[in-house]
Amino acid sequence: MKFLDLAKVYIRSGSGGGGCVSFRREKYIEYGGPDGGDGGNGGNVWAEAVEGLNTLIDFRYQQHFFAENGRPGMGQQRTGKTGDDIVLRVAVGTEILDEDQETVVADLTEVGQRVLLAKGGNGGFGNLHFKTSTNQAPRRANPGLPGVERTLWLRLKLIADVGLLGLPNAGKSTFLAATSNARPKVADYPFTTLHPNLGVVGVDNVEFVVADIPGLIEGASEGRGLGDLFLGHVERCAVLLHLIDGTSGSPVEDMQTIIREIENYGGFLADKPRVTVLNKIDTLDDEERAFIRDEIREATGVEVMLMSGVSHEGLTEVLRTLRSRIDADRLRQKRGTEEPEAWQP
Repeated sequence: MKFLDLAKVYIRSGSGGGGCVSFRREKYIEYGGPDGGDGGNGGNVWAEAVEGLNTLIDFRYQQHFFAENGRPGMGQQRTGKTGDDIVLRVAVGTEILDEDQETVVADLTEVGQRVLLAKGGNGGFGNLHFKTSTNQAPRRANPGLPGVERTLWLRLKLIADVGLLGLPNAGKSTFLAATSNARPKVADYPFTTLHPNLGVVGVDNVEFVVADIPGLIEGASEGRGLGDLFLGHVERCAVLLHLIDGTSGSPVEDMQTIIREIENYGGFLADKPRVTVLNKIDTLDDEERAFIRDEIREATGVEVMLMSGVSHEGLTEVLRTLRSRIDADRLRQKRGTEEPEAWQP
């Protein structure tokens, strides 16, 4: 399934049906009076977050969503049928923005959450509604109100517990592949990852979701590279995992580049808890590991953990640290580890 996290849609709610001008006509009843029914209401346009989706690719092939119009009223006081609603089914974590791409209409963060995007027009009154003591035979009826037309943007921000940050080729995809069943593309060249990947990671009988986004480069917050397009996917994360390439000739500069970019990005991204890890230590001896770790500590004041996604050295310690930083309500018990409840007759 292709990944798409931004889509433009055009919606229109249904127009209300017109009221009916009709008079009762029966044998032996000379003055039957008005009996025109009201028109039916137009259908509404809804958006609903559903389970099992992590992309907006469906909205690339269909951008127009029109609810059904209400049917007109009929004689014998019959009200027209209400138009059918239409529902836009989106992935959990989808933001719905107005046409200016800034005003947030709704933020769907839970399965089953639903929001009304456009209300259908009311049906018009039939001539029965206008009957009075002085006007026993009104010959007027109201037309139905028109539906609402809107242009909206759907922006998906994946909901994960841990977000991976780092320069291209820092080993983020290798980490995700080593700790979960996700199979992202792994290669020894920059920008191997072109779209976000999600993986469920388990440690000590709990699970949490890790999001891998394309690597950031200098100037990413201003539009360079790919990472700025996907930084929104780690906005909802509880903790950020910052991976530094141990084989780089300038690890301190690499770390400061990422910190600058998330600070320039704005929002609360720079304030999120961050775990800094020196990756690819399988290529370093003990002296080189200690030197780089001390160099980073002296330059930034940040404690650095050591890990190798290839040899799995230090992997469990990093996962346990991430687990301790994640909010308790985000952690899920690992499937199959819960003790079954005692049987009762």
